[in-house]
Amino acid sequence: MKTDEEYLKAIAQAQENLADLNGRGSDAIGEDVLKFMESILTPEEIAESDLRVSIIGELIKARKEKGISQKKLEELSGVKQPVIARMEKGSTSPQLDTILKVLAPLGKTLAVVPLETVTK
Repeated sequence: MKTDEEYLKAIAQAQENLADLNGRGSDAIGEDVLKFMESILTPEEIAESDLRVSIIGELIKARKEKGISQKKLEELSGVKQPVIARMEKGSTSPQLDTILKVLAPLGKTLAVVPLETVTK
């Protein structure tokens, strides 16, 4: 089982790899895979996935900054440690109330804000 630090490093490395791959354009190995993924996922599904990754990343970051273990977060939030672990691994799609329960002891909450308009 990977530690949270290893998990965060793996996420950062994957993001760097993807940025590098996107920067290489058609010369990149795996470009066809990216095109395939974009062809089967709608822009909404991609945005939802990006949002989920961002929220969970912020949750992990906040927990680490506070020096709180998953077990301690269970005690503070009432959300079982295995559920927190699955959330952090990305192997589950938690309910909004679960996310809010976990964020509260970390001094965080979610906010509804206008989407930025992307201009090209």
